[in-house]
Amino acid sequence: MTAPVFVVPHFDAGDGGRYVLDGAEGRHAVSVKRLRPGEDVILTDGAGRWADCVVTGTEGKDRLIVRMDGVGEDPAPEPLLTVVQALPKGDRGEVAVETMTEVGVDAIVPWAATRCITQWKGERAARGLAKWRNTAREAGKQSRRTRFPEVTALHTGKEVAGLLARADFAAVLHESGENTLATAELPATGTIVLVVGPEGGVTPEELALFEAAGARPHRLGPTVLRTSTAGTAAAALLLGRTGRWSS
Repeated sequence: MTAPVFVVPHFDAGDGGRYVLDGAEGRHAVSVKRLRPGEDVILTDGAGRWADCVVTGTEGKDRLIVRMDGVGEDPAPEPLLTVVQALPKGDRGEVAVETMTEVGVDAIVPWAATRCITQWKGERAARGLAKWRNTAREAGKQSRRTRFPEVTALHTGKEVAGLLARADFAAVLHESGENTLATAELPATGTIVLVVGPEGGVTPEELALFEAAGARPHRLGPTVLRTSTAGTAAAALLLGRTGRWSS
C-alpha cells in the first residue's frame, strides 16, 4: 500500500532528520490513521516538494514524530492541463474538483457561465471557493499527489477567453464540434485549456467568444455527460494521449 500523504508548511528537520507533524495533520495521522513506529509516510508542501519519512513515535493525540530521509522535488508536468469548470448545481462542484484532482488536472477555473443555475455572489462565493480549494487539497492527499491543482478565483466569460487565447491548445466541450478530443492534435509541452459548460449548455454568444480566442468546439464521445463528470472524463483522455499517464 502506498504511504499516506500529509501536507506541511516547511521541511526544516532537527538532528537526525527528526520532524514533528502536528496540528490538524498530526491529529489525523495519530488519531484517525493511527500510524505506528516503522510505518512510512510522505510529507509534501503541495507544490512539488516532498520527503520520504518513517514514523518513530507519537506524542499525545496530535503529534507524529518521523525521521525525514531527505527532500526531493517533482518537476511541473507537461503539458499543463487546465479545466475551466462552469459552476454545477448542489455539491456536484466538489465532485468535479475531487475527481479532476484524482486524475491529474493541474488547474481548475470556476466559471460563472450565463446558464449556470448556481451563482457565486458575496459570502456564498467565498464559501464556494473555499470548499473547492479544500476539496482539491484533500483529493491531492488521497491520490498521493505532491503537486495539488490550483483552484483559481471565479472567472467571467471574458476572463476565460483570455486564458484560452494564451493556451497552446484550447477546446470547448460542445456537441457542435466536428472534431473529437480523441483525434485532436495536442502539444507535447506548454498548456492545454479545456472548457466544460453548465447543465444548460454554453450559449451561442459564449461559444463565439471562445472561438474568437482560439478555442474550437470538440466532442468527447457519442453520449452526453453531466457537467460534473465531463471534465474528469476529458482530462483522463487528454492525459493519456499526451503521455503523462505513461511516465
